[in-house]
Amino acid sequence: MISRFSDRVRTIVKKIPKGETLTYREVARRAGNAKAMRAVGAILRANKDKTIPCHRIIRSDGTLGGYNGLQGKSKKSLLQREGVY
Repeated sequence: MISRFSDRVRTIVKKIPKGETLTYREVARRAGNAKAMRAVGAILRANKDKTIPCHRIIRSDGTLGGYNGLQGKSKKSLLQREGVY
């Protein structure tokens, strides 16, 4: 069973426009639990939906963090292509 928190995380990330990023902390806060940054990372790491732009989530310190590479490209190259990083 998928939790409502997981659903909220995926919905939030799916709505991030091309060329913008959010932090894991900001996604957690918007999903209703500001302390659940690691849970956000785990949810996105397990993501298999190519329509959810997981690469647009970065760490609070501005570093990239992890990426499961569904599209076979690096997180950095995807963000560079969008003019973000």
